[in-house]
Amino acid sequence: MDVISAIESRRSIRSYEDKSLPSELMEKVLDAAKLAPSASNMQNWNIIVVTDRSMLEKLVSVSGDQRFVGECSAYLIGVARSDDEMSVIDVTIALDHITLRAVELGLGTCWIGDFDPEGVRALLDIPEGQVVAICLTLGYPARTPPPRHRKPLKELFMIDGWGRGLE
Repeated sequence: MDVISAIESRRSIRSYEDKSLPSELMEKVLDAAKLAPSASNMQNWNIIVVTDRSMLEKLVSVSGDQRFVGECSAYLIGVARSDDEMSVIDVTIALDHITLRAVELGLGTCWIGDFDPEGVRALLDIPEGQVVAICLTLGYPARTPPPRHRKPLKELFMIDGWGRGLE
């Protein structure tokens, strides 16, 4: 699968099969994150991979009560350093690499924007000085939704300044 096919095929998966990921497959997914660019190549981030079913269930309550969080194969928590403002961006880029590699490998993901950072911190013993930046589900899709409408390029992009749209 080429990159544009992965981008076009990626969907937010909110229904997962009850199936764990083999370690070889997980390693392939995580390797994509490791290869992501980071400011000054510092890689000042960590990703906590939660696969324990009881912990996944606990994470539902600090993830907007979204049931599919407890049903995914793995819940990935992007953790950045509080003393490095670029690390939030860097860990998000790393997780985005995971979303595309997952598609290529027949897996699905969903960005979790509705989560309680302090609740996640407490459940996973994340120390002070670390920022719970973003979360992502990962697993085998039970259903894949159809593509969603996207705005035309001319509504999203401007050339050389504000108000100078594409023609």
